[in-house]
Amino acid sequence: MLDVERIRKDPDGVRAALATRGEAAVPELDRLLELDASWRRGRFEVDEMRARHKAASKEVGALFQQGRKEEAGTRKEELRALSEAIAAKEEELGALEGRREAILLTLPNLPDSSVPVGPDASANRVERVWGERPSLPFEPRDHLELGERLGILDMPRGARISGARFPMFLGAGALLERALVQLMLDLHVREHGYTEVSPPLLVNADALVGTGQLPKFSEELFRAEPGGYHLIPTAEVPLVNLHREEILDAERLPLRYVAATPCFRSEAGAAGKDTRGIIRVHQFQKVELVQITRPEESMAALEEMTRHAEKVLQRLGLHYRVVALSTGDMGFAASKTYDLEVWLPGQGAFREVSSVSNCDAFQARRARIRYRPERDAAARPVHTLNGSGVALPRTWVAVVEGFQREDGSVRIPEALRPYMGGLEEIRPPR
Repeated sequence: MLDVERIRKDPDGVRAALATRGEAAVPELDRLLELDASWRRGRFEVDEMRARHKAASKEVGALFQQGRKEEAGTRKEELRALSEAIAAKEEELGALEGRREAILLTLPNLPDSSVPVGPDASANRVERVWGERPSLPFEPRDHLELGERLGILDMPRGARISGARFPMFLGAGALLERALVQLMLDLHVREHGYTEVSPPLLVNADALVGTGQLPKFSEELFRAEPGGYHLIPTAEVPLVNLHREEILDAERLPLRYVAATPCFRSEAGAAGKDTRGIIRVHQFQKVELVQITRPEESMAALEEMTRHAEKVLQRLGLHYRVVALSTGDMGFAASKTYDLEVWLPGQGAFREVSSVSNCDAFQARRARIRYRPERDAAARPVHTLNGSGVALPRTWVAVVEGFQREDGSVRIPEALRPYMGGLEEIRPPR
């Protein structure tokens, strides 16, 4: 959520920043400013009425003490009418505040000044590239063909059980998925210092409001009844909300959490995109990283988290690049985002396997997560960051396509072999 005080002080600057993210947000800001102006005028009127009420109450008391009961009774009736007027005005202010809040919840975060400005992915900036692109001396197969030949991926059976875009991993394919998750968790917990969490997969609406999925992106979510719960689209939701409505000690920061969970996304609006194979699916595993930091430390934490996610791809020996997303391509809650894009030989393209974002105080204001810089200081919002560390099944795809052989077998990267019982390759069934 944006800071109302900042909007009041610099409406033109906020309007210009929102314009870089899309024209649709600017009219909403104008309506917000109108509502806020009405609210402030009303607040001033109420304060003035309360001051009059306080002074009149003292006057009534003095009249009673002087024995002027009839005059005091008249003034008391006037006080009652003033109290009713104050209550009515407070109700009006509450409605204005609710309308203002509703608009605030739909406005995206403001981009950091270091973010490339542009309307979409065409303005993204490549920051660095790691490794060499695999040079295969044969025409590479894609993961769907390899998975079917090796008996490790069965999309038709997944569709029969659940519907389209629900993958079914089998045998060594399921083992590969589990090995990738275990490698990531061990790396982030043992080497990067994250605390592992096993969170709920069903969350309430407040948690989704806190991280920015609701109310704007309700169509992207799977809803579970009864109870009004939602399946998590990412473990970012429960991890950030671990400290919802808390005031944290500054000495505890930064907090680092990691969780491996299934993620569920309806992919509303993505019809026709990446329908072949498992590039875009409704259910997938992901290892999620979250940090909660002091404001002055969040940009350094963004660089650190990005390096942590990169380390996974480096351990696997996968060719990738780091891309700074433009203002028009960033997610709703982010102020700055790096995508990690891995090379997929079967696709002949780089595809995103991790998105690491600094959300500054945007989520913290929505979830009311604060800290005290000093013992007696006023509480202020923390900064929150999240990132995939990293996501499957695209990393699964990168391994299968990137380490394929001409005979259709797949070599297992050395880093994964201890998690796969020493298995060195996946071969077609005889």
